[in-house]
Amino acid sequence: MEVSSGDKFDSTFRDAIKARSAAFAVTQDSLATSNQKLIVELAAKSRLLAIYPRTDFVESGGLMSYGADRTEPYRRVASMIDKILKGTKPGDIPVEQPTKFELVINLKTAKALGLTIPPVVLMRAEKVIK
Repeated sequence: MEVSSGDKFDSTFRDAIKARSAAFAVTQDSLATSNQKLIVELAAKSRLLAIYPRTDFVESGGLMSYGADRTEPYRRVASMIDKILKGTKPGDIPVEQPTKFELVINLKTAKALGLTIPPVVLMRAEKVIK
């Protein structure tokens, strides 16, 4: 389901429940980021499983996130600046995509939803919030 503005989240969650949705994935965009707390609260209230693109959603009470490490690009920029300072033309430096991804799981939220996260999944998580 698509949400076009912050005031539509409430009705969208009601529609998702009516449609018997069991879970949803939040995409990374400014609307979701600016309504992070509301989305997490509505997911908990609706008892919908959710996966988010960033760790901060999980730290706010969301179930889990999987996405690119947010600090890695800053480290890569330092390498690119070094190349430029050593004479490489910026246009000659290849565009890079994220290479490090993080899985974060909130066990408190999982327990509240009646979920048991398999140990093999917990072992793969970079961070588990207890």
